[in-house]
Amino acid sequence: MKIIKATSIVFTSGMLFSACVGQVKQAEQPKEKPNILVILADDLGYSDLGCYGSEIQTPNIDALAQNGVRFTQFYNSARCCPSRATLLTGIYPHQAGIGSFVGPDRGVPGYAGRLTSNAVTLAEVLKENGYRTFGAGKWHVNKPGPTERGFEEFYGFLDDYGVDGWEPKWMQRFPEGRVEREYKEGEFFATNAITDYALDFLGLSESTPEKPWFLYLSYQAVHFPLQAPKKDIEKYKDTYQVGWDTIRAHRYERMKELGVVGSDIQLSERSDIPLPRIAKRNNVPGDGVHNPPWDILEEDRKADLARRMAVYAGMLDNMDQNIGRVISYLKEKGELDNTLILFMSDNGSCAEWDPFGFEYPNYDDRVAGGTPNHPNVLHTGESLERLGGPDGPLFSFGSAWANVGNTPFTLYKQFVHEGGISSPLIVHWPEKINESKIFTDNYAHFVDVMATCVDVSGGGYPEIYNGNEISPMEGISLFKTLNGEVDPERVLPFEHQGVPAIRKGDWKLVSRNRHSMGKLDFSDNPKFELYNIAKDRSETTDLADQYPEKVSELKELMLSEFNRIHVFPKP
Repeated sequence: MKIIKATSIVFTSGMLFSACVGQVKQAEQPKEKPNILVILADDLGYSDLGCYGSEIQTPNIDALAQNGVRFTQFYNSARCCPSRATLLTGIYPHQAGIGSFVGPDRGVPGYAGRLTSNAVTLAEVLKENGYRTFGAGKWHVNKPGPTERGFEEFYGFLDDYGVDGWEPKWMQRFPEGRVEREYKEGEFFATNAITDYALDFLGLSESTPEKPWFLYLSYQAVHFPLQAPKKDIEKYKDTYQVGWDTIRAHRYERMKELGVVGSDIQLSERSDIPLPRIAKRNNVPGDGVHNPPWDILEEDRKADLARRMAVYAGMLDNMDQNIGRVISYLKEKGELDNTLILFMSDNGSCAEWDPFGFEYPNYDDRVAGGTPNHPNVLHTGESLERLGGPDGPLFSFGSAWANVGNTPFTLYKQFVHEGGISSPLIVHWPEKINESKIFTDNYAHFVDVMATCVDVSGGGYPEIYNGNEISPMEGISLFKTLNGEVDPERVLPFEHQGVPAIRKGDWKLVSRNRHSMGKLDFSDNPKFELYNIAKDRSETTDLADQYPEKVSELKELMLSEFNRIHVFPKP
């Protein structure tokens, strides 16, 4: 493994080339279109994979990294449904209609609460380019559903942000009327079932071997409620008793050794508690502002929190095992070499809402709606052993473990600091990538997935689709980024529910304060922070007071971009 600032993959004028750095060699003959597998994890932190520094066992994902490219600066859209909107359409979430969250149309373009008719999905584009199209897992971009937006087959859940993973009743098969799998009592687990159907769909593709396929494998893991088979939880029953400070420090050192962060990066301080009022309600010790030191917690609280994190680790471990099932299928069928695999997470780790976490008061409820009023329960004895299992509560793990997931960055999902918008990205394609590389040279974004798929499929992207004018792609092929064919001053705008940021080159302007965004001069925003991301990726040194001209420049650019991509007008 080595760290590179160039790439062994060159994409030029629609033709693929394979070469070592500094040697460009055209393929002897055109290859058939590759299969495309997009694997999306849910609420996975930047440091949660073994190949990005974690203690959690993810050997199958790590193997993709060992034979592929790891991006160190890959950005998402801060939360589940906006990121999915971006990933599926290649435009920013507000342009696609999901600038805030799924739900009712709020009467202005950026906030339709669903994918709008000016956006096309990966499935729609790739189907037009000759692909079979399959989806399994979490949809979360509202109706129309997946089979109305280009997917030939789908299994998963459409309406909610999560599911009880032990309960099959929340899952749906589309088109309606398709024969469904039958699971014996106690056999069903959502991550396993999503993979079962994904493999079924790939089996369907065997009837058309001349056609490439696209599979969107969008797991609900590791979104709350945290659940995993007992055997996977037990692997980690002792791991987290040392506490979040120790685990975070170990990850930080390991990440520097691997090269997925710079050797000179600083470990940010313990991040802010998202809702201090909830920490106060739950009697969280400490200053009431930041996640507390582990060593000031009481012993029964430590046991509860260590078990919560063990369940999280088991849930991720189980997802990795299921990804291994898919990889084994591809190897068995001789399809792995000609399959482009992209693995990523939809946002940073989830901190809702304080260091102790919450649980659903009614365990038979749908996993939907707001959670700030959900209680925290301290589990001990038999109750502690049930966490994560089919007879256990539906719970989260809180902001301090989320801070570990986002090591070494600041803040979490829903925020647009690096902890919220930084995702791992692994690109694996044996026909074009033949050694492990860590790409540090430039940044990329979820909008680039559409451009990449159009690039490698050799097809087109529509200007008109179903009679509707389609928004142009915002992204750049990942292979062009790897080749250095990207503006180093590329502008990336971010906004989620009143929290804004913009990156241009080395500089990033960001706020952690939610505000109305109704005033175009930002006079209602109490504080902007300025960071040189090239030197301070963990956002530890605010330079706003030192460079007021840069703040003004980026504010002006941010306003222009927000008007362009439909952040404005706000509902």
